[in-house]
Amino acid sequence: MEMQRKITAREDRLSNLPDEILIHILSMLPRWHNKEVVRSSVLSRRWRFLWKSVPISLDFDFPIRESENDNLLYLASIHRELYYWRNCEKIQKFRVWRLRYEDRFAKDIDLWVHFAIKVANVESFALGIIDTNHQRYEFPQFAYKNASLSYLALWYCQLNPTGSVNWSNLVSLSLGSLPLTDGVMEKVLSGCPNLECLELDSVSGIHRLEISSVKLTKLTIRNYLSENPDLWLEILAPYIQNLQLSGYCINICIRQRNVASLVTAALHLIFDFGNHDLEKEGSYLKELLHGIAHVENLELGPWCIEFLSVLELKGWQPPPSNWKFLELPALQQLDLPGLCSFLPCSLDLEALVIDWRYNDEERDLLSRYTNEDEQIRRFETRNFNCSFPNLKTIEIINFHGPLSENKSLLPLVKYFLKHATVLEKFVIDAIFKESDMLDHFEMTQELLSFPRSSPQASVVFSYR
Repeated sequence: MEMQRKITAREDRLSNLPDEILIHILSMLPRWHNKEVVRSSVLSRRWRFLWKSVPISLDFDFPIRESENDNLLYLASIHRELYYWRNCEKIQKFRVWRLRYEDRFAKDIDLWVHFAIKVANVESFALGIIDTNHQRYEFPQFAYKNASLSYLALWYCQLNPTGSVNWSNLVSLSLGSLPLTDGVMEKVLSGCPNLECLELDSVSGIHRLEISSVKLTKLTIRNYLSENPDLWLEILAPYIQNLQLSGYCINICIRQRNVASLVTAALHLIFDFGNHDLEKEGSYLKELLHGIAHVENLELGPWCIEFLSVLELKGWQPPPSNWKFLELPALQQLDLPGLCSFLPCSLDLEALVIDWRYNDEERDLLSRYTNEDEQIRRFETRNFNCSFPNLKTIEIINFHGPLSENKSLLPLVKYFLKHATVLEKFVIDAIFKESDMLDHFEMTQELLSFPRSSPQASVVFSYR
């Protein structure tokens, strides 16, 4: 009897907490324990309806490489789940991914979209479809008007709004593997007055992307597909602050006057490197660097570095730039002369990061024009009459492998210590095996012996 009174007292103390606290406690359960939240309703009368106000995430990933019957069973299980959650007042996220689409599934997906947008009023909705037979799901007309969505991701769908679009609270929009037109894109953007982030992945059909909203500040484009190689995608986005281009994006036109507010740019481009496209791709990269020369923060991928080295061999001089922060991939001996020609174009450079994760990237294109011995000779004998008057910090991160086996690190460190006149800190963040400890110690002593033009420069090694 005494034990029962103690248990009851504990239950009372918990049940007497405000609803907000109890709901917060239930919301801390992992999303795969969603149904445990519902089961809390049997604890007592006090808990009976609390679960309805707990934020829930519904996440459905179709199995990979399963049979048609397995997919049909999984599809049916989604309907059962939605019926189970029909009375929940707080479904925040609803995601369906990797559905191998067929036209016969259109009505099923319509029901899911209706549940998410009209019944549950979710804040985040993602629909990812896999193309199996060139059939494409058409996003339903009723879904183009919604006031609850803040995040929307659609992959391999067909967008064709017959009327206006009204996603009044949408903050982030991701569209992937779908055809668009300039008219559809204009309708979508005009219907998203609060949009802040736009992501376009493997889209085709648009040739003019005009973004006039002051709130939309981040644009990401991956693998822009142009059916006509003579047609370019022109970007007019005067208020964009962050631009990310990755993959194959050869036909994108960016001019400084059209992206005047741009602060940060990341170029992780992939080039074909076919002989017939080489001149075109080189011209494209040069124009692109002119278009973003005014940004403060720049990040370049491995293929950009390789192409810049080729352009340097051909005598091209990069335009004067305003970069204050620059992030580059791991550098090889072949890259060094090109790098030393490229970096001084920005006298404002204050911080440099070199990420060694990309050290295994081959330099197939650059090898057509030169070799390591020739590049080392050029690097050692050429008078790089430059300095970095504002460069204060340099970081080499994710370095791995024995220091003695890397032929580019020592010359690189020596070069920067010589030319960075106000350098304060040079950090080398290394991942190494215990067997490399002696090698690292010996090479560290050599690095520390290099002359420095900046009296306050310190070289710091961070091992993990």
